[in-house]
Amino acid sequence: MTVVEQTPAPTAPTAPAATPSAPAPEPALPPDRPRRIGGFSRSGVLSLTGAAASGLCVTILLYGELAPFSGALGFTLTAYLFFLAIYAVLTGFEEDGQAVRDRVMTVVLWTAATLLFSALVLVVGFTAWRGREALPHGNFFTQDMQAAGPLDPLTNGGIAHAMLGTLTMTAIALAITIPLGLACAVYLNQIPGRFSRFVRTIVEAMTALPSIVAGLMVYAVWILGLGMQKSGLAAGFAISVMMLPIVIRASDVVLRLVPGALTEAAEALGAPRWRTVWHVVLPTARSGLATAVILGTARGIGETSPVLLTAGFTAALNTDPTSGPMVSLPLAVFNFVKSPQPTMIARGFGAAAVLMALVLVLFVIARVIGGRGPGHQTKRQARRTARASRQDVARFDELHAPGLSLFQAESPAEASATADPTAPGEND
Repeated sequence: MTVVEQTPAPTAPTAPAATPSAPAPEPALPPDRPRRIGGFSRSGVLSLTGAAASGLCVTILLYGELAPFSGALGFTLTAYLFFLAIYAVLTGFEEDGQAVRDRVMTVVLWTAATLLFSALVLVVGFTAWRGREALPHGNFFTQDMQAAGPLDPLTNGGIAHAMLGTLTMTAIALAITIPLGLACAVYLNQIPGRFSRFVRTIVEAMTALPSIVAGLMVYAVWILGLGMQKSGLAAGFAISVMMLPIVIRASDVVLRLVPGALTEAAEALGAPRWRTVWHVVLPTARSGLATAVILGTARGIGETSPVLLTAGFTAALNTDPTSGPMVSLPLAVFNFVKSPQPTMIARGFGAAAVLMALVLVLFVIARVIGGRGPGHQTKRQARRTARASRQDVARFDELHAPGLSLFQAESPAEASATADPTAPGEND
């Protein structure tokens, strides 16, 4: 039997297995560049300059050739609007929409700040310039107008009576307003409820109270009702009525900004509500409370009609605020500038310049008193705190002294006897 060997048929060569192709590389993104928020750049300056020139040229063409417009105010507003539009277009060539809005709003805010600062400089400079003739004379600050008339030169007479009257009335008003205003603001902030909402509504309504109404109220109650005479005290009452709602409302807003975690931490340590307010809330809001007092003082120190109704007018110096008429600087300014004589007008502008300087001095004093932030102490407060700390350390050392039986360590024999009461003692 023969065996026939069969050879396998040749197979076709197989194709190699297809390997997965690598993903195509993504295009490289440009690195992120942070956008510059502030400062000046070459393109920014060129855009501002080009937009200003283009806006001015377009406005000149519009007012001079294309439209029958006229007027300096309209010309300025039109030029400014064209300037903003062209500046937005020029900025859009390089930046996105968010950056364009940011640049345009920055220009608008800078414009508003420049206008406000220019107005302030104009008012202060114009007043000081018109009063330059009266301010250099020393008698202007040391004499009154009792022996001086409208035709007298500037070397005679002054505003000493008005300066003293303003300081006296303002001091009386502050003595009434500060404790009442801060106490009311603390009440509105710490004790919410129906009555506090009612008080807040009344305070907000009193902020729009006309000054003549406050003067009439004090005049009717104090002078007509009680039979008192016109005096600086009555004027101080009228001014305090005008200052009180301003101080309350501003102080209430400031006290709301105190973090609640501070009061919660103080109360968690066991401090009563009054101590939390006195030692935590008020020191934290001290700077804002000083600003609130400044706002109220600025409102009251420039009042004229309440002073005229309640204190009258006098050209002599009166140092007694409880009797006799008394004049303030705003009322003296009004009386001076309504005269046609140049010397009296110069005295009026000089008195106005002194009034602005007095407000500035009061502002600086208030900022010095309340300008320190929370946690910052004066040198006197730091010495007092250090002395209290040394007293606490001495008291703790005395409590932990070894002579006290409460803290005295036990001997080993006493410790073992205490641990095993059945153990025999020395006498057993």
